[in-house]
Amino acid sequence: MTDRSRATRSDFAVFEPIETRWADNDAYGHVNNVVYYAFFDTAVNRRLARAGLLDITGGEMIGLVVETGCRYNASAAFPDALEAGLKVARIGTSSVRYELAIFRPGEDAAIAEGFFVHVYVDRQTRRPTPLPDAWRAVLNEWVLKA
Repeated sequence: MTDRSRATRSDFAVFEPIETRWADNDAYGHVNNVVYYAFFDTAVNRRLARAGLLDITGGEMIGLVVETGCRYNASAAFPDALEAGLKVARIGTSSVRYELAIFRPGEDAAIAEGFFVHVYVDRQTRRPTPLPDAWRAVLNEWVLKA
């Protein structure tokens, strides 16, 4: 993602539907900026759970967000139905950088785009833990192939 160009659908490997809620609108009549971070988090964690990797209540490993950012290109408002594009930009020993964008269905240009970095840690000790091979296999499927 460059400073001037908007992300497009072809920049992402997988997509997740995102439904706006009445509570997402702010006093200005559009989805509040902080809600986009929840959209990003929802898209990634839904994908991880669906792939059988994330067990939010009993898994030995959990992801902590250590860095995040978002750029806003256009607004959305309830009751918009949206889609989150997702790709994995980097897989480290215990970390993953996810890049995401929010789209209106049928539109090619992102209305918002951003990233966040998860560091995966042991649930009990909160110390970084290496990503298991099963995780790496799934995450590599979300790396955009050139």
